[in-house]
Amino acid sequence: MTSPHRLQADFLLLLAAVVWGSAFAAQRVAAERLGVFLFNGPRFLLGALVLLPLLRGRRLDRRTLAWAALAGVLLSIAAALQQAGLKHTTAGNAGFITGLYVVLVPMILFGFWREKLDPACWVAAGLAAAGLFLLSVGGEFRLAPGDGLELVGALFWALHVITIGRAMRRVDPLVFSAGQFLVAGLLNTPLGLGLEWSKLGGFQSAWWAVAYTGVFSIGLGFTLQAVAQKRSPPADAAILLSMESIFAALFGWVLLGEQLTARQLVGCGLILAAMLLAQLRGTRDTGHGQPVNGGKPPGTPRALRPPWSAVARHRFSSVAWGSRAVGHAALSNETFYPPEGFGVLGRRRARSAPYASSGGSPCRAT
Repeated sequence: MTSPHRLQADFLLLLAAVVWGSAFAAQRVAAERLGVFLFNGPRFLLGALVLLPLLRGRRLDRRTLAWAALAGVLLSIAAALQQAGLKHTTAGNAGFITGLYVVLVPMILFGFWREKLDPACWVAAGLAAAGLFLLSVGGEFRLAPGDGLELVGALFWALHVITIGRAMRRVDPLVFSAGQFLVAGLLNTPLGLGLEWSKLGGFQSAWWAVAYTGVFSIGLGFTLQAVAQKRSPPADAAILLSMESIFAALFGWVLLGEQLTARQLVGCGLILAAMLLAQLRGTRDTGHGQPVNGGKPPGTPRALRPPWSAVARHRFSSVAWGSRAVGHAALSNETFYPPEGFGVLGRRRARSAPYASSGGSPCRAT
């Protein structure tokens, strides 16, 4: 059963998808009037400025700065590739190819971190990708020069989602969000002024697009994503964020009078099915800090099972026992499984002061 905290996180991800879907029209207008860097630089700086009043009393440490710098670089590259691709491909192709990060996220987690995902997660990712194909291009995909840029951009969007999931185990979401926006803005703005000076006059007709995407798409949308990914795993977050395409189509229908074909409606249905499957499937972590199977390690005889209730209250570093690194925030409180040999001696030790007291544990805490 999904915990209330997890449901709240998933709701925030859906809200971020709504915000991004509503900003797609403004992004298309800016692509015609402004250069890639002249558009991205000011809106990222504006997004950081929006969060500035909320940072009073919050501390920026070296760890947060490092994670924010990494996320800011990935965000800057992904946004630049997406915006550049929009100039040389159709909006449908761009939407579909960018949305492929919903499949790339679990592939990267499995390939590099050996993250074992529930089979239903792969099914949900496939459904979302098929839905994006039908919704974005209507089932008729034609290659365009900008599609390669969009595909590379999808890879960086996937890395950005994974980076946020890992960072949220360790840092303050608001400080992190403001930091990544500032880094992305400082990277894009000088490039825009140096390479795209001739297009500076485009601000006269596209300033509202910069303002809208800076305040809502950047300042609000990406901050909601960062806060939500403290509770929601990256693979699930990618599936929920794919709802952006549905909301983009919905806003296009309401505001611009665009029509949806039968194939596109089927695509919407597949994406909704993927979202529901991601919500209903049984995951290894049923909620933030809620271990599966009552905290008991599977396959261990009952007589040898130590009292895990005291152990599970602590946050253990996976590095302490040489186990694999956990790739997202939802597993930050994952049930601790000891190495072989813990056995009956471990049961005795678990009752002793190092585990039962609040003073700490023999493992290095995260």
